[in-house]
Amino acid sequence: MTEATTNNQAEAAPQEGGEIIHESTIFAEPVAHIGSFTITNSLIMSWVTVLVLVVGFILVGRRLRQTPKGLQNVFEILLEEALNLADMVTGSRKKTERFLPITLALFLFILVNNWLGLLPGVGTIGMVETHGTERIFVPFLRGGTADLNLTLAIALFAVVMSHIMGVVMVGAWGHFNKFININAFKDMLKKVRKEPMVLIVNPIKIFVSLIELVGEFAKVASLSLRLFGNIFAGEVLLATMMSLMAFFLPLPFMFLEMIVGVVQALVFAVLTLAFMSIAATHEEH
Repeated sequence: MTEATTNNQAEAAPQEGGEIIHESTIFAEPVAHIGSFTITNSLIMSWVTVLVLVVGFILVGRRLRQTPKGLQNVFEILLEEALNLADMVTGSRKKTERFLPITLALFLFILVNNWLGLLPGVGTIGMVETHGTERIFVPFLRGGTADLNLTLAIALFAVVMSHIMGVVMVGAWGHFNKFININAFKDMLKKVRKEPMVLIVNPIKIFVSLIELVGEFAKVASLSLRLFGNIFAGEVLLATMMSLMAFFLPLPFMFLEMIVGVVQALVFAVLTLAFMSIAATHEEH
């Protein structure tokens, strides 16, 4: 090995005790591997969220009484309010009873994930990894909804479920015709002699249905990016405040982020409910 090579390696190696970089990345960082399966810090928080919800509901379920009291009372009041709110979106108790279990589960999963991301230690306890000449801090835990992969996955789930509900409620053919309007094309051929206006109206219907198809992809992007953007922005805001003053200054912003967590979970759930309700409605002629 030449002297020049040795000198270059010495320059490239990170200096012990050098500056550690705290990066706000838009992707979750890997913290462990099980074979070829990568475990990220946001995936761990999602598992913790599921565990919290499962244990919580088991504990509440074991103490159910005919005459509710204590925590059961609170749950029943919240459920009643959720039913009333869902009725306002769907306009039908029958639709509400079908859709609410899915949207309420999404709401609770997102809400708990958002709030767990604010706990002390999340994003602040981790390890230092060396990448080339840089020493980068990687947190062991990170809010699940601050990872675009998770928000994209639940947005896809919500949109796919809205289509499944549409097929269940209006039938496969009726739901399919909302996007590829074959009925409008058939009517155009049948009625062209008696109603010449169908040559103008029905092509517009066919074009509008194709726009609806494009809109389905926009729903996934809108749902996932809105949730991810708000939670990620909150993380960056809190990190900035903590870098200015670790004590007291972040407290009002943490309270603000708790409200943002509720609002974003509610917006996601209500939009999913609206998508399901629209998909389950017969097309107007």
